[in-house]
Amino acid sequence: MKKLLSTLMVIACLALAIPAQAQIKFGVKAGLNVSKLHLSENIVSKDNRAGFFVGPTAEFTLPLLGLGIDGSVLYNQFGVDSEKGTSTKKSIEIPINLRWAVGFSSLVGAYVAVGPQFGFNIGDRWFSSIDNVCEFKKNTTSFNVGAGLKLLGHLQVGANYNFALKDNGKIHDDDIEDLATIGFKQNTWQVSVAYLF
Repeated sequence: MKKLLSTLMVIACLALAIPAQAQIKFGVKAGLNVSKLHLSENIVSKDNRAGFFVGPTAEFTLPLLGLGIDGSVLYNQFGVDSEKGTSTKKSIEIPINLRWAVGFSSLVGAYVAVGPQFGFNIGDRWFSSIDNVCEFKKNTTSFNVGAGLKLLGHLQVGANYNFALKDNGKIHDDDIEDLATIGFKQNTWQVSVAYLF
């Protein structure tokens, strides 16, 4: 009985020690994104469109396990082209990722991350410069899959693929018979740099 109590006490102490060693870091994240629209009709150019994002980021890590969570609040912007003109989509994106990190040395490590991303349109819903052809939803949900390197204890360089879980908006065109509204999805490749203090 004493051995069982001693073992339970050791487990309890270890369970309390892990959160005590947990680390929370704050920083800034910025990067480039390349988006492609996926739709069934050639109304809006589906070619790749470059943009950028920037904003504060935070990371919570359990060092013994290498597991953690990161989250950011990012201002995101990219352009959209059509036969009727060009416009810019602006949004606030909030990715929340579960990540697993491995350290190769005290200066270099790697990580993989997955998780949802929530977007909120802060620009015009209708692109007035293209005669109300393209309408983005007020909010969107997508999913991230990514990996990267941790350098010098503060710098992180990563690559990420973000894919839409449902339509990001609608294309309106009266020229299409029996199909005046078409939904579209926006998938994005991202390259980012983050500095954590």
